Amino acid sequence: MCRNIKTLFNFDPPVTDEEVRAASLQFVRKISGFTKPSKANEAAFLAAVNEVSSVSMQLLSSLETNAPPKNREEEAARARERAAERFGD
Repeated sequence: MCRNIKTLFNFDPPVTDEEVRAASLQFVRKISGFTKPSKANEAAFLAAVNEVSSVSMQLLSSLETNAPPKNREEEAARARERAAERFGD
């Protein structure tokens, strides 16, 4: 599950709110053990996703680097190559 959480810092174009929320959802799923919470836990689960998203956006906006932004397309291609080597697809 947590393999779906990708690095979001220093990309061109910059990270979107949707990408941060998706990573936050994966994180909360991992630590809670729920892929979909029960009705009794849904409010707490969604509140946690919202808080993790908010803190993550604050973190990403406060980080600094001298490295040039990474290209999303190139990084995705490298990831596909690594997966093909690893899993033989």
